[in-house]
Amino acid sequence: MKLIKIKEVMDYTGLARSTIYKFISEESFPKPVPLGERAVAWVESEIQDWIMDKIAQRDKLHFQ
Repeated sequence: MKLIKIKEVMDYTGLARSTIYKFISEESFPKPVPLGERAVAWVESEIQDWIMDKIAQRDKLHFQ
């Protein structure tokens, strides 16, 4: 299991920092893991699963 910082999450998803935090507040994006008072990271596999879910949603809509 690997933890990744916000920059890498942004690179993986193509999302802006503000969009990531918006999706977290809407409970539609994996929550970060607190590392300290001002540091957080995300579980890499959870981000990859989120991306795969988005692809699956796209494919489901495309083939309906």
